[in-house]
Amino acid sequence: MKRLPANFLWGNSVSSMQTEGAWNEGGKGMSVYDIREPREFASDWKVATDSYHRYPEDFDLMKDLGMNCYRFQIAWSRVCPTGDGEFNDEGIAFYDRFINALIARGIEPMICLYHFDMPLALAETYNGFTDRRVMEAFIRYGQKMIDCFGDRVKWWLTFNEQNLYHMPDAFLISGYMRGERTLRELYQIQHHVMMAHVHLTRYLHDAQPTALMGGMLAHQLTYPATCKPQDIFCAQQFDEFTNQNLLRVFAGEGYSPEVLAVVEREGFTDIYQPADLALLTTTKCDYLAFSYYASRTLDSDAIPAGTAVNDYLSYGMKDNPFLKATEWNWQIDPLGFRTIITRYYNDWRLPVFPIENGIGVIEAWDGVNPVEDDYRIDYHRDHINAMKAAIFEDGAEVIGYLGWGLIDILSSQGDMRKRYGVVYVNRDNHDLKDLKRVPKKSYAWLKRAIHSNGEEM
Repeated sequence: MKRLPANFLWGNSVSSMQTEGAWNEGGKGMSVYDIREPREFASDWKVATDSYHRYPEDFDLMKDLGMNCYRFQIAWSRVCPTGDGEFNDEGIAFYDRFINALIARGIEPMICLYHFDMPLALAETYNGFTDRRVMEAFIRYGQKMIDCFGDRVKWWLTFNEQNLYHMPDAFLISGYMRGERTLRELYQIQHHVMMAHVHLTRYLHDAQPTALMGGMLAHQLTYPATCKPQDIFCAQQFDEFTNQNLLRVFAGEGYSPEVLAVVEREGFTDIYQPADLALLTTTKCDYLAFSYYASRTLDSDAIPAGTAVNDYLSYGMKDNPFLKATEWNWQIDPLGFRTIITRYYNDWRLPVFPIENGIGVIEAWDGVNPVEDDYRIDYHRDHINAMKAAIFEDGAEVIGYLGWGLIDILSSQGDMRKRYGVVYVNRDNHDLKDLKRVPKKSYAWLKRAIHSNGEEM
């Protein structure tokens, strides 16, 4: 088996609301997640996995695994409690210690500035990113973080899975609290988010010329259900609106003409200030990042006439009969992983960085023996091998491979039953237990894979 380059980055990705806890400690302000109530299959977010107090233990596990990169989110409301007021020195000092602890263990920090947890004050006052004033507040916050940590942090992202702001999920993750969820509001959100990204990319390049800004998608790899031309056309449209449109901006080309044609037709041009559009074509990311868990299949017959392209998958998604699925019905497709990596590099000639990949499974620990998770070993082995094929057979330049939540964390819906980690965290949705960290069978496998730089799989 071929070894990956010596400088290849192996690591872990998490978000603060899914890990940190300490929701009312250290001067932190309220976020939209702090007011979410628990449900039968969802925890609240007040403790999460308590990484705020336990991160040294987690970092020691990462070091033992051989990880040399960690993507984490700064909680906006921890460093700026109201989102646009005074900064919180205690919150900034926490991340200062956090970053230094990573560096001391030989782990490169990667900062993501926003992973869905809008400061509650901005959500309540302005309805989140529908309002340009929230965009301006985010730019101010991001500039402050670059000033604080840019001397030690090379890898940066503005928004986690930025194309989700071009899809119906935008109303769940942008601080949106009231309204009719109109198409116009969706385009306001996506544009304000994109402009915040562009302004901070330019600021990072000016303030820290050796630091690198990435653009990140939750890549929507979507196959046509059949070879029927309408299925193929709808799948291509969906790809253009939810993937390629953002990639064009990340590569300095500006928005897709196809997307701007919809903007013109719908009467949304007032959202897009001329100075904004000019910035889009003079700003370029340094690398392309994405999350990938599963591919999807689109049936055009199920899409009602007049449906906005951004919403196609809400109606037309169907199961792919050629793929196996997890118990959450996420269809496992390692070849799709290779397809994305290869196409990114072919099309845009920017280094590619897959920074979320994993399998979520309901698991339980018996209190004695490691969780036997051979399915996770198979999943990561198959996806890493697909990535290696993209590198060694297709010629793609790949920076590294980060797994999602390799120490168990709350899922994106707050459901602790859905576990991604090679380390089990001993808590349930409503019983915190002792939060003990327990390596699973996959931990030993991943340790061998990382220490051999992908040679021993």
